[in-house]
Amino acid sequence: MRKILSGGVLVLMLALAFVAGHWYTLRDANKNNPGKPASTPDKPEIVPHSLKVEAVSTDDKAPGSAPDSLPPGAVRITPEKQQMIGIRTGVVAKAALDHAIRAVGRIAPDEKRVYRLVAAIDGWIRETYDNDTGTLVKKDERLASFYSPQFRAAQISYLALLSAGDDRFLAGGRQALAPSQQASISLQTYIDALESLGMSEQQMKELAATKQMTDRVFILAPATGFIISRNVSPGQRFEKGTEWYRIADLTRVWVLADLFRNEAEYVKPGMKVRVTIPETKKTLPAIVSTVLPQFDAASRTLKVRLELDNPGYALRPDMFVDVEIPITLAPAMAVPVDAVLDSGLRKTVFVDRGNGVLEPREVETGWRIGDRVEITRGLAEGERIVTSGTFLVDSESKLELAAQGMYTTLAKDPVCGAEVSLSKAEKAGRKVTYKGKAFYFDSEECREQFRKAPGKFLKETAEGTPAEKVPSQKAPAKQQGQDHRHG
Repeated sequence: MRKILSGGVLVLMLALAFVAGHWYTLRDANKNNPGKPASTPDKPEIVPHSLKVEAVSTDDKAPGSAPDSLPPGAVRITPEKQQMIGIRTGVVAKAALDHAIRAVGRIAPDEKRVYRLVAAIDGWIRETYDNDTGTLVKKDERLASFYSPQFRAAQISYLALLSAGDDRFLAGGRQALAPSQQASISLQTYIDALESLGMSEQQMKELAATKQMTDRVFILAPATGFIISRNVSPGQRFEKGTEWYRIADLTRVWVLADLFRNEAEYVKPGMKVRVTIPETKKTLPAIVSTVLPQFDAASRTLKVRLELDNPGYALRPDMFVDVEIPITLAPAMAVPVDAVLDSGLRKTVFVDRGNGVLEPREVETGWRIGDRVEITRGLAEGERIVTSGTFLVDSESKLELAAQGMYTTLAKDPVCGAEVSLSKAEKAGRKVTYKGKAFYFDSEECREQFRKAPGKFLKETAEGTPAEKVPSQKAPAKQQGQDHRHG
C-alpha cells in the first residue's frame, strides 16, 4: 500500500512540473511579441486589401497619354496596336470621282402615247368585240359600236349633198372638187358634223361609197397599243364625256427613278442611263428627260424621268427596274465616309502626326456621293488620316481628355481650325493679339499665316474666335476626387 502511494505522488509531481514549464514558455513568448495573441501562435496574419499599396513612379505616363506639345484629345497608338485593332490610314489627295448612282425605277406609259376614247354625244353601246384589258390592238381595229339618234339627221344631209353632185366631189374626202366654193363649204360642214359626233374618217368613206345609212358607228383604235382601261358592255347607256377605252402605245415608255436630293443635282438632261430588268438581267439604254425632277412628299425623294425604247414590250406599266446613272465629279479632296465623325454640330477626322500620334481635327464637308465625302476645309493634300476604326480612336481620345482633366480653357485656331490649349499655346509663344483680342494657334505655320493676313481668316471665321468668346471647358474631376477622399 505504501508503495502505491509513493508511485502516485511521483506521477503527480512530474505532471505539475510539465505544466509549469509550458506556462513559463508561453509567458516568454508573449514578452517577445506582446501584440500577438498567445492563444493563436500558428494562425496567419490577415491584412486588409485596402492596405496593399504598390509604389508608382510619378515620372511614368500612361501609354495613351499625348505629349504636352499636342492639342487636347490627341492619342498615341503604336503601329502594332493599330494593326491589331483594325485601324487603317490613308493619304488625302485631290482626284476626280467616277461614281454610279443606283436607284429603283418604276415603269410608266409615255403620256404622249396614251389615247383616251371619249363619247362626244349621248347614246348606247350596240356591241363589243374580243378586246379585254391588257389586249394588244392594232391601229384602226374595231373595238365596239354604238348608236345615237343625232347621227340620222347628219347622215341624211351628208348623203343628200353627195347625191346632188356625184362627179363634183371626192367621195369621203376632205377637199371638195365642186366648181362652186359654197358647195365645197357645205360638204365640209357635214363631214365635220359627222366627225364631231364620233364617226371615223374610214367609216365616212364607206358611207360615201355605199350611200346607205347605218345605225352603227364603230369605235376604232387610234394607234397600236395595249388596252389599259375598258368601260363598255353591250346595251350600256352612256352620256357625253364617258371614257370608253384607254390605250397606251408601249413602244416607248418612261422610267420614274427615285433619287435623293443630293444625288439628283448631278443628273442632267440628256445623260445616258442604263436600265436593267432584275428578273432577266436584260439591260436597256435610256436618256434623262428634259423635264425637271418632281418631288414626292411621301418618299421624300425626287422622281427623275427617263425615256427609253421598249422592244418586244418587255417593260409593262408599274414594273420595277434597276437604274444606274454614271456621273463624274470635278477633282476634289474626298475621303471615305467612315473617316468623318459627325456629331451633328461638328465633323471631326483624326490626322496621323507620325510615331502613332493621332490628332483630332475639325473639318467642313461638301457633297456626299456613295461612300465618299468631300472635305472643303480643315485638311491639306498629303496629310494622312484615319480611314477605318475611327470610332475606336475617338473613344481613346475621349478617355485621354478625361484623364487630362481639361483644367484649361480651349480656343479655336482661326487658321487651322484645331482646338488649342490657351496655356500651352501661350507657353510656346503661339499667341497673337489683334485689335485688342487674343488669338491662339496650333503651330508656328498657322500663326505666321495669320500674321501675314489676319483679315482674311477673321472674315472666314466670322470675326475669329478670341479666347474670351470660347466657353471654359473645365472638368470638376479634381474637386470630385477631393470629395471622394473626404467621403
